[in-house]
Parts: sequence; C-alpha cells; structure tokens
Amino acid sequence: MELVHVHGADLGVETFGDPGQPALLLIAGANSSMDGWDPAFCAALAAGRRFVIRYDHRDTGASTTWPAGKPGYPAQALQDDAIALLDALGVGQAHLVGVSMGGAIAQLLALDRSDRVASLTLVATTSGPAEDLPPMADELRVYFGDITPPDWSDRTAVIEHLMGFQHALVPGPIDEPAARAMFARMVDRGSDTEANLNNHNHLDQGREGWRSRLGSLRVPTLVIHGERDPLFPPGHGQALAREIPGATKLILPDMGHEAPPPATWDVVVPAILQLTSGG
Repeated sequence: MELVHVHGADLGVETFGDPGQPALLLIAGANSSMDGWDPAFCAALAAGRRFVIRYDHRDTGASTTWPAGKPGYPAQALQDDAIALLDALGVGQAHLVGVSMGGAIAQLLALDRSDRVASLTLVATTSGPAEDLPPMADELRVYFGDITPPDWSDRTAVIEHLMGFQHALVPGPIDEPAARAMFARMVDRGSDTEANLNNHNHLDQGREGWRSRLGSLRVPTLVIHGERDPLFPPGHGQALAREIPGATKLILPDMGHEAPPPATWDVVVPAILQLTSGG
C-alpha cells in the first residue's frame, strides 16, 4: 500500500498485477475503504491479465481524514479523486468497477469524463431514487429508524455495529468470520472511526440527478445486482441495464447490498474479464 497525493488529499492505494495490462479501478461505496474489496477478488482479476487498483476514498482508511461531521469538500471531490489517481499512476483510460456509491461515481465519470472510461461494471447501485423505482425494503427502513451509534472509541462496539449493518444489508447467512475480519481491518486502518464511517453522509451533493443522461453512454456496461438487495432492490439494476445502451445484466440470487461475495466469483470474475477484454 502507498499514499498518492491528489488535489487536497493523500489517498491510500494498492495495486495488483502488471501495470502494462488494462487497468481496472475498483471504487468502493460510501464510508468504505479499499478493504471493502477482498484482496482475493483483486488477485483473481489480476490473474486474468488486468492491472487492478483499489484505493481508500478520502475520509477512509489511510487517506486524509477531516473532522467527524465536517468533511471539507463536496461530493464532486470523490469523482475528481478517481481521475487524479489515474493520472498519478500513469493510467490514461480505466475500466471502472463501482459498488453502491462507487457505482454512482463510475456512472458520473463515464458521463462527464468519457475519455478516461473504457467500460463500466456497476454493482449494487442505482441512478435513483425515483418514483418508478422500488423503495428500500421495509425491514431495512425499520433498522435505519432504530439504529443508535456506538461508542466510536470502543473498537469492539464499532465492529459489532458494522456487523449489524452488514446483516441488515445482506439478508440471510453471511460469512461471519470474513466480515468481522474485514471490519476489523477497516477500523484499525482508519485514523478517526467516527469520521471514517460517517463523513460521506454529510457531503453536499451539489448536482441534479443523472438518470436522464444514461441514454448518452457509449461504453460497454455490465450491471451486477443482488436479488436480495434491500437498499436498492433489483428493479434499480434492471433499470440501469435497460436505460444504458447495450448494457448487460447479471442478477445474482444469493447476493444482497454488497460487493460480490466469494460464492459469486466463479460467475462475476469471468463476466468482468469478458467485458474488459472488449469481447
């Protein structure tokens, strides 16, 4: 892992594979560090002759952190960071793989900086909300209404809080030891747990929606969505696949609102490699 200086921040970055191969930039969700991308998943993609890049958003992991509740930048900075990171690594054009908020960032980059985007893989994400798209599941709405913040200075309490959040976003069984280990890494690598897990929620979005622009996209696109996603039910992924010209969709029955879990990699990894090979 190294630190790369971009505009106004240092970003933690880790790469896998040969820099001479096509670049895949993995963009994590809100309040998530690079730890949301399993290193074994990154290695599997790199084994397919890809240069895989995962990184910490600002306010997560090893990257620059602002005071809790007071991020000193607009949401646009998260898009600008991705381009600045590619510049710093000498990557002219990258295949973008984004999950949740990372998928929204990827869509906006393809719309606003199409010269830098070779393809889109959109995971558990949306262009919504909108009246014709399904709302979040009732159970998740109740969870959000009842949740109370932990003592952010208590590592064990924070990890338990994150485990509860994971169970809410992924209905059904999860790999408890793997999830707990991931959250432990996320907490231990950050410099301010409260800021790392909340500051993206305070961002000034500062722009209108982009759904009406999806029809102008001209990049190969793969939409990956979990059938059990309670935050963005499958209708969100189906709408993306329908409204982005030429997009294909992969609806996975045992996936919730998450990056593709290991049980799906035998399908997901070949699908991403095929998309990013131009085939």
